[in-house]
Amino acid sequence: MIDRLREIETRYDDLTREMSTPEAATDRARLEVLGRELARLEPVVAAIRAWNRTREELAATRELARDTDDEVRAMAREELETLERRDAELAEELRLLLVPRDPNDDRNVILEVRAGTGGEEASLFAADLFRMYARYADRRRWKMELLSASESEAGGFKEAIAEVTGRGAFSRLKYESGVHRVQRVPVTESSGRIHTSTATVSVLPEADEVEIEIPERDLRIDVYRSSGPGGQSVNTTDSAVRVTHLPSGLVVAIQDEKSQHKNKAKALAVLRARLLEQEQQRQAEERGDQRRSQVGSGERAEKIRTYNFPDDRVTDHRIGLTVHNLPGLLEGDLDRVIDPLAQADEADRLAQVAGE
Repeated sequence: MIDRLREIETRYDDLTREMSTPEAATDRARLEVLGRELARLEPVVAAIRAWNRTREELAATRELARDTDDEVRAMAREELETLERRDAELAEELRLLLVPRDPNDDRNVILEVRAGTGGEEASLFAADLFRMYARYADRRRWKMELLSASESEAGGFKEAIAEVTGRGAFSRLKYESGVHRVQRVPVTESSGRIHTSTATVSVLPEADEVEIEIPERDLRIDVYRSSGPGGQSVNTTDSAVRVTHLPSGLVVAIQDEKSQHKNKAKALAVLRARLLEQEQQRQAEERGDQRRSQVGSGERAEKIRTYNFPDDRVTDHRIGLTVHNLPGLLEGDLDRVIDPLAQADEADRLAQVAGE
């Protein structure tokens, strides 16, 4: 453990030095990577240094406890109790800080919401979910920017893609990946029958340019005229961009901005996130991880959460959690569900470490 702590301190010092170099100061993408890693290591290094100071004080106080002066020995023994308790507390804090965590937790997010089974009602539910995440982002003081949207005839979303920027965005939103099921009476239903529909949510960690470099030769860029709602410039100029990644076949189309360059930048951000997710899945499979796809096929049976409107009930099927006040949840009060999921996840990681 001591060797690992020294390695962490050395890495932190190296990162701090690199952050102050002229080369890093002029490379925004590199600065973001360095800043994120520094932020991750800071609490660990603070605990390491506090523990080192406590151990030094312990050693000095133990020397005093062997002093020939009775009064000095008595004072030292009293101080020893406090220092030994502090030493044990810091050692436990470090043990918890060293528990492996998701390396993506501090990343920004590419959030994708799509209508699943259920026709127009599914698209309306997808729009409800998208608004829920926008309100949650606002509560967390994150920035959420719509990158692309495809609307249905009923005013819902067939698909909506957004970038969520803010500290810890992935660490919270990652629990939303999967199939969400809704049970309610659609506004178009005249007989009052309850329908079941689904929407899929995919939460991808945003990749930095320096991590996922995409050679121009691997891309096909098509520009075309935007369609659907928008201002006069959006619909009368070739500003929409479709990016095809030739090696993987992945396609991203963005048309929300008036600027072709902005649409291309957004499309590349989504593409990098999808490529990073593919690579991380491949590495997980090589390690033998039993990791399923976030979204699945969108069928009703593949659900992580059910929103039951008649009973004002939301059930998360992964941990058997049921909460009420469904309207409040849709207004962004998602921590009531995400907190228990995060706690269960941490308990699993601690149990895994304890068993090693």
